[in-house]
Amino acid sequence: MTDTADGPKIGISISNFDDSTLRRVRQLGITTVHSSGGIPSPNTNFGLEKHLPWTEKMLGSDLNALNAHGMRMGAKMITGFPKAIYGRPGRDEEIEAVIESVKVAALLEIPVIEYNWYVHRATEGYYLVEGRGGSRYRAFDYKKVEGLPPLPDEGAHTANEVWDNITYFLEAVIPVASEKGVRFALHPNDPPAPISRGSEQIMGSVAGWKNLVNIVDSTSNGITFDCGVTRELGEDPVDTARYFGEMDRINHVHWRNVITEIPGQKYTEVFLDEGQVDMQAVMEELVRQGYPRMVYPEHPPIIDHDEEFKPKQSSEGYAGLAYTVGYARASLKAALRA
Repeated sequence: MTDTADGPKIGISISNFDDSTLRRVRQLGITTVHSSGGIPSPNTNFGLEKHLPWTEKMLGSDLNALNAHGMRMGAKMITGFPKAIYGRPGRDEEIEAVIESVKVAALLEIPVIEYNWYVHRATEGYYLVEGRGGSRYRAFDYKKVEGLPPLPDEGAHTANEVWDNITYFLEAVIPVASEKGVRFALHPNDPPAPISRGSEQIMGSVAGWKNLVNIVDSTSNGITFDCGVTRELGEDPVDTARYFGEMDRINHVHWRNVITEIPGQKYTEVFLDEGQVDMQAVMEELVRQGYPRMVYPEHPPIIDHDEEFKPKQSSEGYAGLAYTVGYARASLKAALRA
């Protein structure tokens, strides 16, 4: 099965573009990838400024490598603007670097730019639990992070402050993105802890996602719809996909399953076939909408093979990715026939 010209594209995220990595990715039937290169840490915004602005030279070799294997870049993560997130002096220079990166993305035909807006990401609450057949699942418990103090370089920020800062950012960036035909996709706060080291998380609720897309009225101002995070919050993934899809504000999709014990506070990421998300119904909703961009079946559980062999193309093991990609492709094929 190959990707349809106008339907969802099953893809994964990679950070290395060497020949052996791209061979393995292409062998899974993937023709569209997400680039996660240049992200040294999941829970800090610092040390990333050197990655901006993007240039043709910086991205050109990756795109050429993809093209040689019959693949393209469907989305790229952008990082490196902490002063914009925290509303500090120097944010205008960072925002200008983002705008210049948008222009380069348009020139190189990269259609989607994904980004995060964390004051702090509550990764301290993650831990591993035993799963099916002795596999290992990633779980989260808010009790592990509740009450942790703010970090000196981040500080504590109210939701109003964070909303003000992202509004300033979007009002500068989205008009250019819209003009250039590039879509932005903000990933929800994950984990969606209510408070992360003293700061409120504006993207830790579906209400926050709805507020975001109304700040600037443009399809370039959209979200990464993550059906797993939606269920982590206790919300209905199909209804949520329908709401944002009918607005044409789903610009990227993360497709995974979870079991939630306490919405927003305690959950476990599991195999695609055993969680609380109706994965087939989510895929069918995306197909019904005519959603044409990437669907990334992410966060596979850790299986034995991946303890022995973890390839360079991802922090996720190859065998686990092969399972999730195969499941997603079968789900997409069934949805297209429904």
